[in-house]
Amino acid sequence: MGNLTAIILFLYFFSLHQSLAAAATTYNVLDLGANPDGATDSTAALSRAWSAACASNKPTTIYVPRGRFLLRNVHFRGPCRNKAITVRIDGTLVAPANFDAIGKSGNWLLFEGADGVSVRGGTLDAQGPALWECKKSRGKDCPSGATTLGITKSKNVEIIGLTSLNSQMFHIVINGCENVKLQGVRVSASGNSPNTDGIHVQLSTGVTILSTKISTGDDCVSIGPGTKNLWIENVTCGPGHGISIGSLGKDYEEAGVENVTVRSVNFKNTQNGLRIKTWGRPSKGYVQGVVFQHAVMTNVQNPIVIDQNYCPNNKNCPGQVSGVKISDVSYEDIQGTSATEVAVKFDCSKANPCERIRLENVKLSYKNRRAESSCSNAAGSVSGLIEPASCLY
Repeated sequence: MGNLTAIILFLYFFSLHQSLAAAATTYNVLDLGANPDGATDSTAALSRAWSAACASNKPTTIYVPRGRFLLRNVHFRGPCRNKAITVRIDGTLVAPANFDAIGKSGNWLLFEGADGVSVRGGTLDAQGPALWECKKSRGKDCPSGATTLGITKSKNVEIIGLTSLNSQMFHIVINGCENVKLQGVRVSASGNSPNTDGIHVQLSTGVTILSTKISTGDDCVSIGPGTKNLWIENVTCGPGHGISIGSLGKDYEEAGVENVTVRSVNFKNTQNGLRIKTWGRPSKGYVQGVVFQHAVMTNVQNPIVIDQNYCPNNKNCPGQVSGVKISDVSYEDIQGTSATEVAVKFDCSKANPCERIRLENVKLSYKNRRAESSCSNAAGSVSGLIEPASCLY
């Protein structure tokens, strides 16, 4: 009887293993014509892999092995029959050396209308320095550049362990999405690279950014209009322009930003730390329900800043008054050093003063002495040790 039971169990688990193996499909891009030499165009192979995975009704993996795979623009378009697609990258996807090849396209790699996609591992090398140099020397004669990885109108997406190098423009953009998680992401570009925001989020709900390291020439994380329920934790930023809500209020009819948590973040040699930035012009936009918590600043030019008078070249800002309403913003346990004397600056709108700004246990110094704070049209409260002294009314 015991032997019979053992045989039955063996057959059951063998059958289960076989059925699971049959249920999952893997497409290796090498089998579809990709070449890992970094010189042969592998765009068609990756596109074929996506088309097959998207059409499948089984969980599917697209596998990119070790090597360098040259890609032009790739559009991973949904909706798909399959809501369990994994793109596993052990190699590097590399853009053409000629920046014109992708520089006018908006996005190098774009997921649109995806649901249930996971991108795991790998490196994206957009080869941006040539375009940065062009912009520096020739200005408007150069293409604007492509975002390295765009995710738009998608939901239930994971980006895990991905590295983005030298984007032409933004590295990663989350636009019009629901439930997107980025974890263990690495972003790297020169500190003087133009408009190379690390991660930009807009018109999206339920985005989470965890355990990520960003070194770039613009905002490490930028938060645009229509962002709700955003969670950022354990992020290192530097060089870069900090973590910024904004710029907001460029348009009169603009969605607000609410329920944003930024915690356990480190800034080193950055232009800003925790920033909210709005245009000095009329707008229906707003910012509310923001918590900045457990931040360490090291030689940061503007550790805490609200700037509601943003107006590049002083154009199209009648009266220099921002319509964006900022309220219920908390700064808790913010420590470290400022590279400038004014470590806390709240420059709020005279038409819509900042309300319910809360400071708790803030300690920022400047060259081993007390820093200063500056306030305009900012109301709120304080608790615990506050250095520099609060100027909120």
